[in-house]
Amino acid sequence: MATDDRPLRIALLAYRGKPHCGGQGVYVRHLAKALVDLGHHVEVFGGQPYPELDERVVLHKLPSLDIYNEHFPLRMPGLWELKNWTDFLEVASFSMGTFPEPMAFTMRAWDQLKSRKGDFDLVHDNQSLGYGLLAIKQLGLPVIATIHHPITVDRRLEMEHAESLYKKLTLRRWYAFTDMQTRVASRLDRVITVSENSFKDISHDHKVKPDRMHIVPVGVDPDLFKPVAGITRTPGMLITTASADVAMKGLRYLLEAVAKLRTERPEVTLTVIGKPKEGGESARTISELGLEDAITFVSGVTDERIVELYSEAEAAVVPSLYEGFSLPAIEAMSCAVPLVATTGGAIPEVVGPDGVTAFSVPPGDSGALAAKIGWVLDHPKEAAKVGEAGRQRVVDHWSWRHTAEKTVEQYRALLAK
Repeated sequence: MATDDRPLRIALLAYRGKPHCGGQGVYVRHLAKALVDLGHHVEVFGGQPYPELDERVVLHKLPSLDIYNEHFPLRMPGLWELKNWTDFLEVASFSMGTFPEPMAFTMRAWDQLKSRKGDFDLVHDNQSLGYGLLAIKQLGLPVIATIHHPITVDRRLEMEHAESLYKKLTLRRWYAFTDMQTRVASRLDRVITVSENSFKDISHDHKVKPDRMHIVPVGVDPDLFKPVAGITRTPGMLITTASADVAMKGLRYLLEAVAKLRTERPEVTLTVIGKPKEGGESARTISELGLEDAITFVSGVTDERIVELYSEAEAAVVPSLYEGFSLPAIEAMSCAVPLVATTGGAIPEVVGPDGVTAFSVPPGDSGALAAKIGWVLDHPKEAAKVGEAGRQRVVDHWSWRHTAEKTVEQYRALLAK
């Protein structure tokens, strides 16, 4: 490991940086701030939606064609929008039915960095794993990547839940970019991941040699995510963070559990931190179960408002079929709200023992989810103790400063090679 303790100059790549919902944007925002707090210089090269960053962190916007924007997703850009070769590359990939952003973004990053290779000690990629990273390596810049979990898992789960052969064929084509990610990840000298579970999945799916991987858990700010004085819990209020129509997040099972609970507890409601997709599976499920008046979606709000919502809720729920770590889990635990979470992926190693720091249920089981949530609602004192123990677990194990310090250790080890 490098003994040089001088401040480092870091180019941090984020092909998507949604600020308040979605692990990538949260990771980039907080890691960049914590690295600067440690005295390092960080410049973020980001695509839409752009990350919100500390004022000390420089943001270089690398505009994409924004094909997957929230207002008009899957739009075909007009010829007049194609300004350079990376735009043509993006639209060509999209035309073939695959997700084009990771490859196009990393090529844009390479185009920016090729004239600035003397300005940085290393490049840190966050989950894009596009071919441009190999081009950046050819410039002589050391490259390290964070892989929260392999997107091959998303592909596998989406395929399993596809409702038709046509949908499966469409998904197979859309997820073709994961083959690129495997080729790139296996050629990187050093990879950071966030849990033992992700370590095993990346080694298996992306063919990354174990001696090139190192675990650095993500963090939370326990001084921000904490119980808010003066706010009382609303009877029956549940809260979750979920991408509405991503099968891996398991929202459908939570909606089914809410419907079961409301047969005996009509006061039960669910607040979803996320944005619904009009006409999507979640919207159909809500309509089929008659839950229109029981479900509220909240998006585009500040961390402070999210903390208030956690303080209002009687229980937080992570219904995911799989998680590489789960930031929403530790954010909820940090707020001392009792957490009901599945045992999908890395969640058990994150949230701790069942009935001690969180409540655990098997993934994909709406009946078990309803039963466990019902128990929490019926035993508020016992649940509150578990909530407090969950917060202490977060305080003891995870902070963004700890994440930044461990990440810098990986930077210096990479540079020492």
